Amino acid sequence: MTDKHAHGLRNILVIGGGPAAWRFVRAYLKESQNEDRVTVLSAEAHVPYDRVALEQLFKDPEKDLTLANPEIWEDSRVNLQLGVSATAIDRKNHMVSADNGESYPYDELVLATGSRAVKIPIPGSDSAHVFRTIEDVQTMVSEVARLKEKLGRAPRAIVVGGGLLGLEAAEGLRDLGAEPTILDVASWLLSIEVDQGGGHLVNSLIREAGINIETGAFISTINKNAQGEVTSVSVADGMGDEADVHNLDADLVCMAAGIRANDQLAREAGLTVGERGGVVVNDRCQSEDENIWAIGEVACVLGRTWGLVAPANLMADAVAKNLTGHDAHVEEFDIATKLKFSGLEVGGFGDRRATSEGALEIMYIDPAQKIYQKIVTSSDAKTLLGGVFVGDATPFDNLKPLVGRELPAEAAAFLSAAGGEGAPDTDMPDDAVLCSCNNITFGEVRQSIVDGNQDVPSIKKATTAGTQCGSCVPVIQKTLAKQMKAMGKTVSKALCEHFDFSRAELFAAVKATDYNDFPSVLKRFGHGEDGCAICKPTVASILASTKNSYVLDGGRGTLQETNDRNLANMQKDGTYGVIPRIPGGEITPEKLGVIADVAKEYGLYTKVNGAQRIGLYGARLEQLPEIWQKFVDAGFESGQAYGKSLRNVKSCIGSSWCRFGMQDSTTFAIELENRYRGLRSPHKFKMGVVGCNRECAEAQNKDVGVIATAKGWNLYFAGNGGANPAHGRLFATDLDKETLIKYVDRYLMYYIRTADRLQRTARWAEDLDEQFGDAIEHLKAVIIEDSLGICAELEAEAERHVESYEDEWVATLKDPERLKRFRAFVNEPDAQDEGSRMYVLEREQIRPATPEEIAAHERGDGPVLVSGAKIPVGQPS
Repeated sequence: MTDKHAHGLRNILVIGGGPAAWRFVRAYLKESQNEDRVTVLSAEAHVPYDRVALEQLFKDPEKDLTLANPEIWEDSRVNLQLGVSATAIDRKNHMVSADNGESYPYDELVLATGSRAVKIPIPGSDSAHVFRTIEDVQTMVSEVARLKEKLGRAPRAIVVGGGLLGLEAAEGLRDLGAEPTILDVASWLLSIEVDQGGGHLVNSLIREAGINIETGAFISTINKNAQGEVTSVSVADGMGDEADVHNLDADLVCMAAGIRANDQLAREAGLTVGERGGVVVNDRCQSEDENIWAIGEVACVLGRTWGLVAPANLMADAVAKNLTGHDAHVEEFDIATKLKFSGLEVGGFGDRRATSEGALEIMYIDPAQKIYQKIVTSSDAKTLLGGVFVGDATPFDNLKPLVGRELPAEAAAFLSAAGGEGAPDTDMPDDAVLCSCNNITFGEVRQSIVDGNQDVPSIKKATTAGTQCGSCVPVIQKTLAKQMKAMGKTVSKALCEHFDFSRAELFAAVKATDYNDFPSVLKRFGHGEDGCAICKPTVASILASTKNSYVLDGGRGTLQETNDRNLANMQKDGTYGVIPRIPGGEITPEKLGVIADVAKEYGLYTKVNGAQRIGLYGARLEQLPEIWQKFVDAGFESGQAYGKSLRNVKSCIGSSWCRFGMQDSTTFAIELENRYRGLRSPHKFKMGVVGCNRECAEAQNKDVGVIATAKGWNLYFAGNGGANPAHGRLFATDLDKETLIKYVDRYLMYYIRTADRLQRTARWAEDLDEQFGDAIEHLKAVIIEDSLGICAELEAEAERHVESYEDEWVATLKDPERLKRFRAFVNEPDAQDEGSRMYVLEREQIRPATPEEIAAHERGDGPVLVSGAKIPVGQPS
């Protein structure tokens, strides 16, 4: 034993300079208490960088992708050798030879050689590009620029492979000005990440993003001209001699058809490799040679290789611990994925295909809104097993940490909410994983906040959560806000990671511009390439409040939550509720008859709700326009029970009928409801008008409460019913109607300007108490005394709303393009009888029923059928 060993010092040699090597070195330096020497041989010329973000170089070739904590490479214990490739491992003498002529001794050797992009062995494959390194992207950027100049048109690019890398390469080539086509042998893209139902929606959305695709396509040849330049590719529709072959014009080919472990060094050194490659290691990531370890994509552990960040990080952490006196094992890996590209959101985790015994699949499918959501549970629908989300992956963040646990609410609540109010806002257990990439739990993030890291950048630096793929950053922000509140500390008013403004600040900024779409607002006032579940609906609400235009136009429909997107409330079974407006609760017998007729015709459940209106429940998406038309023809309009806006104005019968009534509360309630209907706001708001202080309509638990007196009307603000009630606060007494309306105009417009997102008026008033000592006194100064000099503006904004109001049902019905949002999910979307067709639900797919199956279904012994092809939430496939 040498003197160095006598003092416990070792040579730790790492072959490979990718993310796995970076993670190991960082973890080792953290765990080790001695002066061991760590040498890293990296074949690339770059300091280890984030391969997950590689596609960003297509848009910004100068972007720095260096992984976090680059200071580790300056540590005196670390020797990073760039541009050096290992050529041989001498296991007997513990030496590694390299292409720089040097030999490197080791006491412990960590193989982190990663993988290489596969080039399918077909004629002409030598001309194909791959998408694996910074140099690969730089080469394609240069080649597209060269072809554009030479050809005088957009180069035609073929991308082979429809997985994540293939989609990222196609998007990058499109952004460079090429015309990409993806070829994939599967029937749908992202076939590993999503199931068949979600995959076909992915296909559709990728085509809409300007990328052509051919599925079931096997590339057989890359054809070139005499000068050796690519001219086309030959594509077969299957394998074998009978497959049909056709040619596609091409100027450039990129292969993104998979990866293979870089295990050649290990093979030549006599180490065992897996059947499909990779150095075979045990659950400590140790090979058959006790001094050689393997991590990342080159390791064959738990029976296979793994091509994701999270498993690589866990392996690196385990080896770092095992080399510093611990006994760490890897047991299973979180292979959840949440992706976002070309505006498409995709998420998947756990048992995506419901292969577990007794698994149930609970779905919500809405092709008109381009949404596919599925939760997989145990047979009793209580334990979460997996999920797939396409188009709207909002539920992913709330659900993924709960895999294997009992759901805190009915599974359908997470789907029907789609990020709205339906999903329960429960605290995640401390041991639930928040950041899959780095295996950071909710408890670790909370403790970091307690330790003083009280903004997202500080939390990321302290815990590494959110530092790699970044998909968990919104969850970090939400956890930060809740923990800060629990600690009694001020929470940052920044809307989210994309906007440093509070909602009120963003409202003022947008109001001062002509921007009418989310991308423009994000580009001008925010940062990042896309929004999140926090800022998208917030900006949609602000635009609706400031621009007074149809809420789903201009791309704003994709920003909305499910109910707003469909102008109707989704129910737990996936159908919709329709609630026409009944101002002040007053209705004629004729209109009651129309409601009864519609309910009978469509088989809808009817219920008089707490807002003095009649709700009809059980309508399918494609039936909504038909129902709306019948109501509009009878003089009804949307009650906007789905929107963050005025819900209703509740009233008693007042002096018209009641012997105690002092004023005509019903007529006044109708006037107020017709004035403020459709007014979009930070949250829903309600009003109440009563004819005397007996309070039959409970005006004092409303956002605006009006109570008759012998001299006029008393006005109350900031009441709140529901789960967190608050009593209304008396604002002014004995007002005449004109003055009262003027004060309500000012109050509502001031609330819309200054409240936080999803903040009811009661909570807003509590904030005003904290800021100004007394909310009502502050409101009196602003609204009555005009202390801010804005009352004229507030009144003008209210009048602008009244003058520009248009019923959303009517606006939809008169526009064929808007009506397309409410088509059923059918194979022939223009068919006249789409709502009456019958469809068979099968595992992961839906298909038209045959006449024989329909007949059998009617006899009671056929398959499960649905009409209109709308799969109800809760219906196992």
